[in-house]
Amino acid sequence: MLAPKKVQHRKWQSARRRGARLVAPDTRGLTVAFGQFGLKAMTQARVTSNQIEAARRALHRAAGKGAKVWVRIFPDRPFTRKAAEVRMGSGKGDLAGYVFDVRPGRVIFEVDGATEAVAREALRKAGTKLPVTARVVARH
Repeated sequence: MLAPKKVQHRKWQSARRRGARLVAPDTRGLTVAFGQFGLKAMTQARVTSNQIEAARRALHRAAGKGAKVWVRIFPDRPFTRKAAEVRMGSGKGDLAGYVFDVRPGRVIFEVDGATEAVAREALRKAGTKLPVTARVVARH
């Protein structure tokens, strides 16, 4: 799973789950830059490192050996979770993992070296592993 090597702050402040900033279209990573086909997010969500890894594995398996895959997002935002059946209070929970805030328009994965039908099917399968509604796009 993906995780940063070093972090300046182990715990971040809790951000708003849904806000005007999160549902606004992203301004970076909007185009297919490396491959021929990409998976573009249409909705916003927090994608965990486990979900990214599951989608990457499904994409590699479906695309075949000759395909090159790029992961365009990296989970660098830590999230905490309190243990089960723990009373309220006594501080913030322990670090549970890392997430990436995906906003609409962000290209998440890219594929090159596969035929169009194979690449579209592989990206569709990878999109089912993510909590966002995604669309397969091609380079213009």
